[in-house]
Amino acid sequence: MNDIKNHGKKWIFWFALGVALIMLYKALDNFTDVMGVVGTFFDIITPFLVGIFISYLLYVPCKKIEQTYSKSKLKWIQKKSRMLSILTVYIIILLLLIILINFILPVVLESVMDFINNIQNYYEIAITNYNNLPDDNILKSEIVNDTIQNIQNLDIKQYFQLEKIFSYVVSAIDAVTGVFDVFVAVIVSVYILAERTQIIRFIKKIVEAAVKERTYKNIDKYFNSSNQIFFKFIASQFLDAIIVGIMVTIAMSIMGIRYAPLLGFLIGLFNMIPYVGAIIAVGISALITLITGGLSQAIWMLIVVIILQQIDANIINPRIIGQSLKISPLLVIFAITVGGAYFGILGMFLAVPAIAVIRIVIEDYVDYKIAVKKLKA
Repeated sequence: MNDIKNHGKKWIFWFALGVALIMLYKALDNFTDVMGVVGTFFDIITPFLVGIFISYLLYVPCKKIEQTYSKSKLKWIQKKSRMLSILTVYIIILLLLIILINFILPVVLESVMDFINNIQNYYEIAITNYNNLPDDNILKSEIVNDTIQNIQNLDIKQYFQLEKIFSYVVSAIDAVTGVFDVFVAVIVSVYILAERTQIIRFIKKIVEAAVKERTYKNIDKYFNSSNQIFFKFIASQFLDAIIVGIMVTIAMSIMGIRYAPLLGFLIGLFNMIPYVGAIIAVGISALITLITGGLSQAIWMLIVVIILQQIDANIINPRIIGQSLKISPLLVIFAITVGGAYFGILGMFLAVPAIAVIRIVIEDYVDYKIAVKKLKA
């Protein structure tokens, strides 16, 4: 009887293996069609993925505001604290978008448009100034000469035509954020935020049932740690970028630097990428100021911006971020390099909290191995 059962199990195993191999072969044979189906599926669920991402970003502010509402003396506010917190967060976001669209964006766009319209003139001035340099100047190297000769006959302005830029932006907006997709993403995020307790409890039950108790505790521990690190980093870097952008814009405007709003916005935005971002943005700003305002203004701009950057790095940023992400600068630069190489700007931005989480996991693993060795000894 046992022989019959074993024979039946073997037959079922080999049959299932054969079916799996046939399915794998057919999938590989129609790889293009399969990838097309997969791509279509991801296109369909993109609004849901965006909604999950939005709810993830808004989880902490909703939680904080909900705690405030739950302490209210009015019972109906206590009962509706979660929905009121979600409503409050979205109202704040809406107000911020109105301020951005009506006050900040027009000023930045005006600077961008003016720069685009005059970029050919700036290019020609830069070439003229370069040609007037002495022959023994360090910038008159063969490599620089060859590079300039290769681009000298190009019409730089054709690459920065306003119509093309706006068409690219409009196409990107139409492709990525259609009205329906945005509506669905917002609705999904609202439902996730409203039912987050049940969703988290359900996921925890699945994980707890699927893995051992020790593994479940580790997953829960690192999941919570990762969330805290990512939330703190994203929120603090965003706030710090706004502060730096405003300070630099005001300082440049006082100094009479052309395109101050654009350069301040650029430096604030790139300041979200630790170490590397600030260097890149300041370098670009110095080059633009050199072309539009001359060497003296560029030098003064560099001095002022570097002073503001030091104030931010030593006073403002530590107060915002705190001590939770104190990572070696060498490790940060390594993480940014790898993240940028594989995932672009987003990878550079998220590389720092990612490496912070990896560091925690590695340190815990090393401590665990050392403790085991000591017990054995």
